[in-house]
Amino acid sequence: MSKKHAQGVVYSTDPDYQYDYGLEPEAETLPPQQQKLRVRIERNHRGGKTVTLVAGFVGSDDDLQSLGRLLKNKCGVGGSAKDGEIIVQGEHLDKVKQILFAEGYTNTK
Repeated sequence: MSKKHAQGVVYSTDPDYQYDYGLEPEAETLPPQQQKLRVRIERNHRGGKTVTLVAGFVGSDDDLQSLGRLLKNKCGVGGSAKDGEIIVQGEHLDKVKQILFAEGYTNTK
């Protein structure tokens, strides 16, 4: 790691000192049956655009990205996936729920 990430520690005289970089282990992805996803339509703070929001995903960022990619491809629209949320452009509530159910996500609201 570069010196820029050693926040506040310049030098230590302790030969056994180990700097803690604060890296957290990535969350383990729950199986689809245990995921509790919430699917809703949102219009606020989107510049008048409607999006379908899938929230509550617990797992690694790679798995979130792959699920987001699947939803966007099946709906034929754009969007993004970050911070445990998947944003699908447009109003695709029923279609997203059907896709999630087909993939094994049974706890969707």
